[in-house]
Order: sequence, then C-alpha cells, then structure tokens
Amino acid sequence: MTSKTTDYFRYLPATPELARWGLGVTAAGRTHITAGAAYPPAQHPEDHQLDWAHGRVLDAMQLVLVSAGSGWLETRSSGKRRISAGMAFLLLPQTWHRYRPDARTGWSESWIEVQGPVVDALLRANTFPPGAILPPGAIDAGLEETLAAIHRLVRQGAGGFQPELSAAALKALALCARITQNRIQPSRIQRAVAEAERHLNEHHAEAVNVEQLARDLGVAYSHFRRAFRAQTGFAPWQYVIHLRLTRARRLLASSDAKLDDIAARVGFSSGFHLSAAFKRAYGESPDSWRRALSASAAAGRRPSPHPKSGSPRFACLLPCSDRGGR
Repeated sequence: MTSKTTDYFRYLPATPELARWGLGVTAAGRTHITAGAAYPPAQHPEDHQLDWAHGRVLDAMQLVLVSAGSGWLETRSSGKRRISAGMAFLLLPQTWHRYRPDARTGWSESWIEVQGPVVDALLRANTFPPGAILPPGAIDAGLEETLAAIHRLVRQGAGGFQPELSAAALKALALCARITQNRIQPSRIQRAVAEAERHLNEHHAEAVNVEQLARDLGVAYSHFRRAFRAQTGFAPWQYVIHLRLTRARRLLASSDAKLDDIAARVGFSSGFHLSAAFKRAYGESPDSWRRALSASAAAGRRPSPHPKSGSPRFACLLPCSDRGGR
C-alpha cells in the first residue's frame, strides 16, 4: 500500500505547444511504497501498466528518482541492477524495462515523463545510454529539488500548457546528463580537446596554429583533429573561423565599426579576408547582411540575428594567408 498524503500521479495531454517549446511533461507522480506492499499501485492507464513478469515498453522517456528504500531495475542492455536510496534512472522510449522496490524495504519514488523534439535530439546524440542509472549523488546534484518543483506545478492543475514545466523538465534532463557524463573518466585525447577548446575560445582573435597547439598538448594532430571534430562538430580550424565569425556578427549588429576594424578585432588579417570568409560561410557579404539588419530595424520588423543561409558552411575556408593551420 501507499502511505503518504503527498502521493499522486497525473497524466497530461501532449498539446501543440509541446512541439513549439521542444519539451513537455506528459506525466508525473510521487509514491511511497511500504515494505511488502503490492507494486505498482493500481489505476495507471493501460499503456503505462507495469507488470514484473512481462516488463514494459513506453513511447516516452521517464525519469525515476528513488529517495528512500531500495529495489531493482532491469533492461535488456544493462541486465538486472540494484537501486538504492539516492539513485535515479532513465527509461528511454521503445526500450524494454521493468523495475520494482525490494519487498523487504519498499521505496519512495518520484518520477516524470517527458516528450518532444528536445528528447528526440538528445536520443539521436546518444546523450543517455539505455537503462542509464545515476549514482547516489543525484539528490545532492539538485535532482530531487527540481522534480519537487515539477510536482508542485503539476499538482496546481493550471489549465493548458505550462512553459515553466518545460523549463523545469529540461533542467532535470541537464542534471541527468551532467551526472552521467561525470561518471565517465575522459581519455587523454578528450582532455586535450577540452583544453584546446578553452584555449581557442580565449585566443581565437590571435594568430593560431592548431597543429602546433596539438603538439603542445602532446597528441598527434591527425588523432587530435578527428577527436576534435567528434566532440565539437568542427575541425579545429573551422572552430576558429566559427568563433571569429560569430564575434564579427555581433560587432556588425551592434556597432558602426568599419570592416577592417572588425577584422582586426576578431583575428582576420583584413576586411577582405573577413568578407570572403563571411560570404563563404553564410552566402552573404557582411555589408549586405548589415544593411538588411538596419532595414528590418527601420521597418519595425524583428531582425534575424543570423545571415539568411542559416548554419555556416565551411567546405571552403580562407586563403592560406589567413589559415595558420587546418
């Protein structure tokens, strides 16, 4: 049986606003199961019923935090794992699983279900492994407090979509990602890439030689380049150009500085080289983009912060005089 007046569960509709905000809470609950009590409690929807003998597969992602007691979680990929107080686990969509408290101890669980494009993107990026189990530090990391905020919003029962729920759910997933990643000790090459990222963010406006940077970090450049692209989505020199162009866009939008001045401030040898890189990346010259931005502001339209081509294209880079490495 359950024993606390704070116990509840609620299922929420997936509204069109969920897609617009990228993430929505579609169910949430909190339950205290006493030792020897039947599990799970009755009255959950048929498509969410959990039967230990058969397990379950869901269409959505669920996050479950166990704050007291202990029990078991089993997935096909991770096998049967012991869950103790302070641990949390993620149930990924279309992944068979089953879990229950130990009959000798019972447990207190707090859970949410989330859906939306953000979840889909995180899964495509393999952010969470199937049957991801978070260590006891999950509570100390603030996960229990974040889930409590979600439960307060859900139980208030305000009609319609609640953006605050989306924000709180995203925070919960971010905490899970951080806790999961902190358990994995980075390799030597991963540490080198992280150090290179920090260095390039601080010094991208200076003369940069990424091959020398790799040597300074004690790794072979060919290995470093592959790892850097895998971790950041950019080759090292593309990353430098991306940082320079991002800063150049901000200066173009917020000042009337001349192109040569902006080029010198962001790391290009001349306004010509800045203009060439900008056009190759975005399909539009800096002057053209700046004029369009001014026209939008004068007409009272909401200006686009990015050039019309969207994401930068780096198939073509700069002439050799502005490269300093690849």
